[in-house]
Amino acid sequence: MKWFSLPWTVALALCLGSPLALSAAERPNILFIMTDDHASHSLSCYGSKINQTPNLDRLGADGIRFDRAFVCNSICTPSRATVLTGKYSHLNGTPVFNLFDGAQQTVAKLLQTGGYHTMMVGKWHLGSAPTGFDYWNILPGQGRYFDPILYTAEGARVHPGYATEVITDIGIEALKNRPKDKPFFMMLHHKAPHREWQPDAVNAAKFANLTIPEPASLRDDYATRPAALPENAQTVRRDLTRRDLKLTPPENLTQQEKNKWLAVKPDELEIEQNGVKKTLTGEELFAWKYQKYMKDYLACVQGVDDQVGRLRAWLETEGLSKNTVVIYTTDNGFFLGDNGMYDKRFMYEPSLRIPLLVSWPGVIKAGSATELFAINADYAPTFLDMAGLPVPNDMQGRSLVPVLKGESPKGWRSSMYYRYYHDPGHHNTRAHYGVRTQTHKLIYYWKKNAWELFDLVKDPTEQQNIYEAPESAGLIATLKAELARLRVELKDDDQFANEIPKDGVDGGVLKWQPGQGPNGPTAKQ
Repeated sequence: MKWFSLPWTVALALCLGSPLALSAAERPNILFIMTDDHASHSLSCYGSKINQTPNLDRLGADGIRFDRAFVCNSICTPSRATVLTGKYSHLNGTPVFNLFDGAQQTVAKLLQTGGYHTMMVGKWHLGSAPTGFDYWNILPGQGRYFDPILYTAEGARVHPGYATEVITDIGIEALKNRPKDKPFFMMLHHKAPHREWQPDAVNAAKFANLTIPEPASLRDDYATRPAALPENAQTVRRDLTRRDLKLTPPENLTQQEKNKWLAVKPDELEIEQNGVKKTLTGEELFAWKYQKYMKDYLACVQGVDDQVGRLRAWLETEGLSKNTVVIYTTDNGFFLGDNGMYDKRFMYEPSLRIPLLVSWPGVIKAGSATELFAINADYAPTFLDMAGLPVPNDMQGRSLVPVLKGESPKGWRSSMYYRYYHDPGHHNTRAHYGVRTQTHKLIYYWKKNAWELFDLVKDPTEQQNIYEAPESAGLIATLKAELARLRVELKDDDQFANEIPKDGVDGGVLKWQPGQGPNGPTAKQ
């Protein structure tokens, strides 16, 4: 049930002996693990044939795997804002890389008010100070993979080591120091496997001598989709930089010269194989770039898998596993050479779809899987429902708890709405919105007045745009009607369609300093 205002309902619930009055032992701890840019098809439990993720697979085997989980806006900062608020970008005010307004209602604040000890560790990437957390320790902006700097309310500290391990270390330490008379809610957010895909040495070695199979659409010519794809600047062929490819700059360059050299997108490259130097160009270089990209990316994923296993083992050792819900997901999907691309943003399946694995001992039947639609706006209502707290009426997601329990709730969504605003933004991805149903997808590039339609059953890799086919007319009318219905239901009135906030947070730094800012970067607000 949704309520308009939490504080008075909390008081009423306590008086009436609702779940809010339960002891810490009776209310589940909630551990939400989120990575950055983790493609579903790089988990073996989602069918990957190119890498194995045993610890993540085990999490799904202990609980449930969502096979149709999606994001509402496939880009880092907006996705994180949706997770916190349970609202689409047009209502939470974060459609692009603009500052998140921490004064607004968030699930962390509601859980904190409702008696949970709240913690945020790792990649925050919202520009403003965290609010609603009793403890936080976060990366500045994108953060770095090695010897990362993390911020608390008191200031910054360099943590020697590899970011995925460091963030897990800090998370475990925060759990050790938590008050034991309260249930906890922890958001543990990893940087990996975000660009520049820098793995630890052990996992890098595991992939060094492998040959990664190429996806069928790696050499996609975009023939039936001319509206936006030919303009994109996130292709493996053209757009990976020397920095992405881990090339070594010439000696004696200044830092400015070094950065300029690393930013070049090479169309020719000299390598050494078996002691023989060779110059790569054209298709040969394209294939080499793909291999380098994928080996680094998958090795970063492997590091995440290792640390998820380590964290779950710690919970087991501490006797916390039986009463802790563990959720694993990512902020958006990612292209692994699909459609010739890396990165995300587009509404195509590799970018739209995300992994979602949930373990809840005694509640979820082990080894479950569902094709019911889930979106990242559902997370906040789900956390509140798990905690026995009311869900505010203005949250646009729905609690997944009935689905976790094996139910098929009446009136559950059979379609989902997506909108991407950052045009041209990074990678020159054009603004678009659309609707995905169980069988089809309709995309509209509103600044170009161009449409795309895909049959996801016959054409799962979205190679054939059938919008202009005469036989599609009836289907198009149905999908446009559903798209219009969703836009009304979700109150999308185009407030950000032509006027996008300009204050970005993607430069790798926080936009506040400890002790400053309109909301004040204090640990508890």
